[in-house]
Amino acid sequence: MESSHRFLLVALIVASSIIHLVQAQAGFISLDCGLSPNEQSPYIELETGLQYLSDSSFIQSGKIGKIDASLESKYPRSQITLRYFPDGVRNCYNLSVHQGTNYLIRATSNYGNYDGLNISPRFDLYIGPNFWVTIDLEKHVNGNTWEEIIHIPKSNSLDVCLIKTGTSTPIISTLELRSLPNNTYITESGSLKSILRSYLSEATKVIRYPDDFYDRKWVPYFESEWRQISTTLKVNNTINGFLAPQDVLMTAAVPANASAALSFTKDLEFPKDELYFYFHFSEIQALQANQTREFSILWNGEVIFPTLSPKYLKASTLYSVSPFVCEVGKCLLELKRTQNSTLPPLLTAIEVFTVIDFPQSLTNEDEVIAINNIKDTHKLSRISWQGDPCVPRQFLWDGLSCKEMNVSTPPRITSLNLSSSGIMGTISIEIQNLTHLEKLDLSNNNLTGLVPEFLANMKTLMFIDLRKNNLNGSIPKSLRDREKKGLQLFVDGDNTCLSNSCVPKKRFPMMIVALVASAVLVIIVVLTFICVFKKKKRSVQMEVMPTMDTASKSISEQLIKTKRRRFTYSEVVEMTQNFRKALGEGGFGIVYHGYLKKSDQVAVKVLSQSSSQGYKHFKAEVELLLRVHHINLVNLVGYCDEKDHLALIYEYMPNGDLKDHLSGKQGGSVLEWTTRLRIAIDIALGLEYLHYGCQPPMVHRDVKSTNILLDDQFMAKIADFGLSRSFQLGDESQISTAVAGTPGYLDPEYYRTSRLAEMSDVYSFGIVLLELITNQRVFDQARGKLHIIDWVAFVLNRGDITRIVDPNLHGEYNSHSVWRALDLAMSCANPSSDKRPNMSQVVIDLKECLTTENSMKTEKNDTDTDGSLELSSSFDTKVFPSAR
Repeated sequence: MESSHRFLLVALIVASSIIHLVQAQAGFISLDCGLSPNEQSPYIELETGLQYLSDSSFIQSGKIGKIDASLESKYPRSQITLRYFPDGVRNCYNLSVHQGTNYLIRATSNYGNYDGLNISPRFDLYIGPNFWVTIDLEKHVNGNTWEEIIHIPKSNSLDVCLIKTGTSTPIISTLELRSLPNNTYITESGSLKSILRSYLSEATKVIRYPDDFYDRKWVPYFESEWRQISTTLKVNNTINGFLAPQDVLMTAAVPANASAALSFTKDLEFPKDELYFYFHFSEIQALQANQTREFSILWNGEVIFPTLSPKYLKASTLYSVSPFVCEVGKCLLELKRTQNSTLPPLLTAIEVFTVIDFPQSLTNEDEVIAINNIKDTHKLSRISWQGDPCVPRQFLWDGLSCKEMNVSTPPRITSLNLSSSGIMGTISIEIQNLTHLEKLDLSNNNLTGLVPEFLANMKTLMFIDLRKNNLNGSIPKSLRDREKKGLQLFVDGDNTCLSNSCVPKKRFPMMIVALVASAVLVIIVVLTFICVFKKKKRSVQMEVMPTMDTASKSISEQLIKTKRRRFTYSEVVEMTQNFRKALGEGGFGIVYHGYLKKSDQVAVKVLSQSSSQGYKHFKAEVELLLRVHHINLVNLVGYCDEKDHLALIYEYMPNGDLKDHLSGKQGGSVLEWTTRLRIAIDIALGLEYLHYGCQPPMVHRDVKSTNILLDDQFMAKIADFGLSRSFQLGDESQISTAVAGTPGYLDPEYYRTSRLAEMSDVYSFGIVLLELITNQRVFDQARGKLHIIDWVAFVLNRGDITRIVDPNLHGEYNSHSVWRALDLAMSCANPSSDKRPNMSQVVIDLKECLTTENSMKTEKNDTDTDGSLELSSSFDTKVFPSAR
């Protein structure tokens, strides 16, 4: 009986302790990432006493993993499971917080070979739309690390996002938030990213909750030149709000040589980081009457705090209000005794932070709430609908367009396209809270009920498509009245009633029926006549330009009646002066310089005998160039098809290819930024014509800087159509092909799926545009980031555009036009084809970049603005370009 009472007493004590710990964790959020909600959740972790929850209610994507069983004993329970994200580029946790509260945010990633591949991942973390840190687990022992930041949210909702930056899969083990007093860890602006938090002790224990009330992690650190001192007495740590733990304050380091300085060095990963220090002191030795401890703190040899004398058994915290910078990335911190001191300097603990500015404003909070309510109402589960809806632009939600004034102004949603999304029920009333909406497309869904009156009250709304739904009733008169003011309204029915739901049936008089029948008969006769006429006309055209027979061994008979000239091999030898001057070499063969009639220069591409695919590509190129003509496609002058001799004769492009001009191999002056924009527009116009002006449409498949040729006025023309293929526009536009193209420029989605579409050219164009902006090689081992996209993304995350732009431009450009072009390039090179713009949109955006650049130059030179406007309007702006 006595033993049962004793057991009950122990159980009550344990239960009371757990209740006390849980109550003390008010303001804590502790997520065990990858913990199944069916398992015990929440649970109390034995090592820390922290209460952890499953993360399943805080994120909509990702898969559950578990570290290798042989490693489980090395880690606390919260780090045994993990969540990994093989799908999507951005995956976000959404947490409810208190706006204006200071939070410590900690993300822990423990790879633990969960996938059996033994390849530690690398990825980025974002706070909302702003970059926080890059996680590279290969740099950390056992692939385990945590990152901390002290941040004050600007709304009551906080997104922590994992961003896929390469081929590896992002992972997370725990996500923890701890509220801190608002009078601690204060900055004038920005958030404090933790670089170091150490207590100076020979111990090996990492101190955290419950020893640290705020659950900061204190890692022990000690140098051989130091000597440890300690006390068994408690230190008064309530003097300030930092509440450093007792185990931290009861030990300290002093130099082993009492007359020497206490030195502390650190190498920084990012040498230019601005550092903020927090020094924690407590005098733990009872000093005699003739003893004093007074010292100064020096940074790289300069005094930053003149005199300090810690109080006996009283904690004090000294922190910097302005940042310090290391010299060449190496930091030297020294504590030196003053002349008045009889004892050496002392240091208990140190925290080092760098300030990260989060410049990008969140999307307007009311609109974020509205779009998330629309998402919940219509049960939309698009993987891209995570994090901030509008920014960064490369993570814009599918189906949205947003207006961004500048980084400090909250973006607004201007377009919502939910066409063919399978949504049901009535139209969500939350749409009216998108107060800047200009375009709304809800077509081809299963929406029911009435067309809501509130749509008429949305003054910015100028386009509404409600077709192919099950809506009923009449269209509100106020909405019809809006049509008179420019609103484009598309519905099923006659724009008064939907699907005849309110139109009474009428009997038509027999005379009207007869008239209609007669009219129909006349139309049928006319259409029949037109079809017969077109068929005859088509047969004539087919004689002039027949379809290429890819099985044929000779194309000469098929090209007799074309306007391009057929040359004999002896004429090719003569025009090239026996192949005297080579201009370049590709997979097809060597390109030689030549003359027609001893005056007109040409380029002669001669098929190499060793080219296994040469004849196939030769015929493909001839087939395409015989039926297309555009000012930005290289012009085919003629061909040679004589036994084993195959050659293509083109117009000569005196300024060579774009790659040589950027690299400097062509010599001459550096291409100005306006010239580069013109070149980009030329390329885009050529591709736009191939995609939309050709019948059938064509995809180039090998867009790269060596295939962009420049004439004497630096007009760009696309060359080398040997890999080009036709495709059909529309939902069935993608065709399966053997993957072809050039590494680095090759669309990763096309490479992965073998499904070819015009968006593959858009990706390659994005790489070329990055080359124009940066003058960087597509692949460069010396750069640290092998591929140009990874390098640009890395530098962008650092917020320094000047490091991206070609230094040969010497700042002679408008940063707005460069930034917009860079943003466009990254959008074109998005790994997901759904997020890439089409070439028509690319043309529009590039012309706006050029207009911006010319406007800047006009203002600078104080000349009439008509010049820049005339220049920008000289380009064809039609969405579906015709041949030129």
